[in-house]
Amino acid sequence: MPLIKTTAMFKKAHEGGFAIGAFNVNNMEIVQGITTAAAELNSPVILQCSAGARKYANSRYLVHLVRAALEVNDIPIALHLDHGPDYATCKSCIDDGFTSVMFDGSHYSFEENIAKTKEVVEYAHAHNVVVEAELGQLAGVEDDVSVDADKAHYTKPEEVVEFVSKTGCDSLAIAIGTSHGAFKFTPEQCTRNPETGVLEPPELRFDILAEIEKQIPGFPIVLHGASSVAPEYVKIINDNGGKLSDAVGIPEAQLRKAAKSAVCKINIDSDLRLAMTAGIREHFMAHPEHFDPRQYLAPGRNYITELVKHKIREVLGSEGSAPGIMALVNEY
Repeated sequence: MPLIKTTAMFKKAHEGGFAIGAFNVNNMEIVQGITTAAAELNSPVILQCSAGARKYANSRYLVHLVRAALEVNDIPIALHLDHGPDYATCKSCIDDGFTSVMFDGSHYSFEENIAKTKEVVEYAHAHNVVVEAELGQLAGVEDDVSVDADKAHYTKPEEVVEFVSKTGCDSLAIAIGTSHGAFKFTPEQCTRNPETGVLEPPELRFDILAEIEKQIPGFPIVLHGASSVAPEYVKIINDNGGKLSDAVGIPEAQLRKAAKSAVCKINIDSDLRLAMTAGIREHFMAHPEHFDPRQYLAPGRNYITELVKHKIREVLGSEGSAPGIMALVNEY
């Protein structure tokens, strides 16, 4: 099966009350870990590359790794550019064979964001590629994306109709309280559970999400910065020499609630990094004599597979949806 666009994925996700997992990839082991899990659960998946990943691995290597995954696994896979900073980067990815690109114009004025997004949309649509845009701005740090908390702002529901209609984008990333990175919230922004001692973040702005759904009914919504900073992997890291105190993510129950709404795509990156790092740190502590990368990368890859299976089952709800999406692909 060839790489597909996200259109059929999002249609089925919206109808079925689930979301598609968009997992960031940087190397072979991460691609393998994600797609092994998705194939085992017969789930579609979006593999996405940030500008940082393209600098690290080279876009062509990433494209071929993802195409190799298609030869091994019979599931719907879309290849997506995450946080494309400009027209040139988006065009390069489209020319390289990506089936979806995100142009992140959230740091521009409303008018500039529309104009720059529209330019990307026109080129993408002419090459049968879909475009994700962003309105509102998330705080946090992820690769080349860094936004201070005081500069972040929620998406304004009253702007979405004009933005979507004028840009022609195919999906919209919104800001309702998620954040990039493993340290999404300061301790001052959270409430510490008196029984567990765990920091609990403020609830996502589901009121804003509901209003956006009313403004653009049926339109695919995307959540960035949606890692939960899985505590089990944070613990493994800390128990094996790491220092990740007070790392706080988005509660999975809130993400599952979002997945049952118009949110059709949920981005997960930091949790993958934590799972990989946990496996590597744990292995080196148990086997300090090892130096073969295959020995220590394999446990990290296995933890990624476990993590993605958990996300598909408990957060995204996309298990078993691959056949229905495959049946729709030719229509889109």
